[in-house]
Amino acid sequence: MARKELTEKQFMVQRFSKTALRALHILGITGAGGGILLGVPQEQWLTYWIMAMATGSALMLWEVVRDWRWLIQLKGVLTLVKIGLLALFIPLANYKPELLISIVLLSVIVSHGPSGLRHYSIVHRRRIGGKKEVKG
Repeated sequence: MARKELTEKQFMVQRFSKTALRALHILGITGAGGGILLGVPQEQWLTYWIMAMATGSALMLWEVVRDWRWLIQLKGVLTLVKIGLLALFIPLANYKPELLISIVLLSVIVSHGPSGLRHYSIVHRRRIGGKKEVKG
């Protein structure tokens, strides 16, 4: 069954929602990242960390629900790599600043890289299109 096109109002609501979610994610990342990079006690940046993890999870879920192919495109694969780097915060706690810097650099590649790179499928070994994205 084909999905019907979004109305302009639905599109605007989705776009604003995704933009607001992304803004909260960036706020969480900057707060937690600043705490990690400057060696601030964890209790002072933990709220930002929770915000970053919750909004990041929501953004990832948004993408997977919208189009499962996100998981095999480089933008999804590199996001999963970032989660793997986050998991290394526990066994490699002394390297949190370096891990965080790597995660931020990967984020820039995913967000601002050319479309051909972001939409490249590791399964198909070529760029694959997906459903129309709601930017934000």
